[in-house]
Amino acid sequence: MTSMKELQPRQKVVVVGAGPVGCLAALYAAQRGDEVEVYELREDPRRCHPSQCSTTSGAIGLVLSERGLSSIRELQNPTLLSLVEAKTVPMYGRMIHGRYPSGELWEKAQNYDNLHGKFTNATDRSHLTNVLLDELERTTNISVFFSHKFTAANLNTNQAFFELRQGNLSPKHLAASFDLIIGADGAYSATRSQLMKHTPMDYQQKYDDIRWCEIQISERARPDQLSPNHLHIWPGRESMFVAVPSPGGTFTYTLFAPSSHYSAFFKSPEGVAAYFDTRFPGVSPDLVDPGSLQKQLIANPHLSLVGTKCSPYHSGHNAVIVGDAAHAVLPFYGQGLNAGMEDVCRLFKQLDNHGVYQCARSQIATTRAVALEAYSRQRVPDGHAIHDLSRANYVELRWGVLSSLRQLRKGVEEAICKYFPQLGWATQYTRVSFTTESYSAIVQASASQEKALILASVVLVAITVLLASWFLI
Repeated sequence: MTSMKELQPRQKVVVVGAGPVGCLAALYAAQRGDEVEVYELREDPRRCHPSQCSTTSGAIGLVLSERGLSSIRELQNPTLLSLVEAKTVPMYGRMIHGRYPSGELWEKAQNYDNLHGKFTNATDRSHLTNVLLDELERTTNISVFFSHKFTAANLNTNQAFFELRQGNLSPKHLAASFDLIIGADGAYSATRSQLMKHTPMDYQQKYDDIRWCEIQISERARPDQLSPNHLHIWPGRESMFVAVPSPGGTFTYTLFAPSSHYSAFFKSPEGVAAYFDTRFPGVSPDLVDPGSLQKQLIANPHLSLVGTKCSPYHSGHNAVIVGDAAHAVLPFYGQGLNAGMEDVCRLFKQLDNHGVYQCARSQIATTRAVALEAYSRQRVPDGHAIHDLSRANYVELRWGVLSSLRQLRKGVEEAICKYFPQLGWATQYTRVSFTTESYSAIVQASASQEKALILASVVLVAITVLLASWFLI
């Protein structure tokens, strides 16, 4: 007969943040028998009207790629996976839009993977969050608390402190004990701030001069030829306009531009039409009425993008951060969600591999400290790498997609991959989006491939010159 001691949970885990990454962390912990409590600042998004729910700073379209899907598969819950995938849209590549000198509009597809036809998945943020929250609700050893603001943590006494917000009533102060606290509370993480009080942490926060503004476009105005299976990009050198497909055949439209461009809209609203006609031909009036576009660009929020780096990702034996709390990245590689979900997978693999769920109860804290240190040691270089990759990809999207040289390199790399598979060659995008290879290793591999291509080009030019000289003698 099983004793009561054996029925006790292995650990008490508190997760701060009930976004997709926090929900996944709770499910991983609960699957291993932990008692889990999830605390979320916002109201339950499934229970309130969108106009009444407090939200984060807008929503850029989410992309779910192999890293995120693989992390969900690790739960070995096919029903959950199918529910997540039910509202995803395959994106086979980018569709670049422009105008010929003659004035005629053009569009050109740039597939992500010409060899195997691999694709990423555009997904709906609300659907993904709600599916995961429903799964938490069905899991008996998980409790979820909404409208709870995380205010502090005492890592010496293993206590977290919260304020329960109830309308106009005074906040109610609560405390929760834990063996392990997991911060999944975003780029402005309060959990990370608490870790910094207990652990020497390097921290860097950088605001790029990029503002984004979502534009609402009536689907009745959308041309039928706008492919539902591509990321549509109007590159504008310093700025870009994008359309990300969503389930149901709709799109999320966003302008990314320097703050000075938005300031110009306020000073000269009448210049908006010319601005879009010059930089993003075909958007207005084909997609959106110039008057509506002008009003939205002035009235809608112009939101900033922030990137963060820190090290380490843990404190001692009882606190750790994942997702944007550990490494907020820019949205231009579509890896923010995927990197966060992969954090959860890597974290719990370290806990498993170090025997946290097998060792004697008296040794759990010591063993967990070693596992958390290993997680930081493994994951910090990857977090820094995807941070840098996401920033560099903004240049790629707003300008590089027009470069024939970059397209030539992609073609050469895919040809090498096809005809010389034994070399293990692959494009950087393929490695990032379609594998679970560590981001830091990808940066090294891409740098090595670039050096090899440059060397091969130099040798080819030298041979060509020598042959030409020989024939001319």
